[in-house]
Amino acid sequence: MEIELKYKVPTPEIADDIWKDKLFCSVEEDDSREEMCFLAKYFDTPDCDLAKNDIAYRVRKEGSKLVAALKWAGRSEGALHTRQELNVPVCDEKPDPAVFRESDVGQDLLNIIGDKPVYSMMEMRFHRRRFRIDTGTGIFEMSVDEGVIVTPYGEEPISEVELELFSGEQEELEKLGKKLCDEYKLEKEEKSKYARGIKMLKENRLSKKAEEDAAGA
Repeated sequence: MEIELKYKVPTPEIADDIWKDKLFCSVEEDDSREEMCFLAKYFDTPDCDLAKNDIAYRVRKEGSKLVAALKWAGRSEGALHTRQELNVPVCDEKPDPAVFRESDVGQDLLNIIGDKPVYSMMEMRFHRRRFRIDTGTGIFEMSVDEGVIVTPYGEEPISEVELELFSGEQEELEKLGKKLCDEYKLEKEEKSKYARGIKMLKENRLSKKAEEDAAGA
């Protein structure tokens, strides 16, 4: 289970301030700070069967590593996002749903896809700065992400901060989130990067269909 808080960051300057701030210095894990470029490709069938079944399938390059992931049963309530997640290291950026075949959700994935091809319907390209927080009762990760969501219909900027629960209680995660929000007056990000990309795809496909219907009338 992935549990995290997401907040919008209004400007690059505030993103820098959050990264440089000593707000969590007393509980920051030593030598945990790092910066990394991410390139994530999200795959689906031409009929968007995975999105219709609330499954996200991606292959992400994280620095020099490649990781395939499935996310499903996603929920968001304000800034709080929860979902089931399965990650598998891979050697190739090309989609291979069979890498998940040993899991129940992997079998569901393969059944949904069937004989249909899968293709990259959107990409996330972003720079992540992150460090870990160890309070003694929980371990968390704070990430500052800046980049872009890319679809065939256009792009949207990524500028957000995430606080993810690795171990401990959700209540403590929410306290850390409140501390961050009180300091920077951040807005809750109610949509994941993937959900924002799906929204772009749906809106543009509906617009294109309306244009086609009008032209054929």
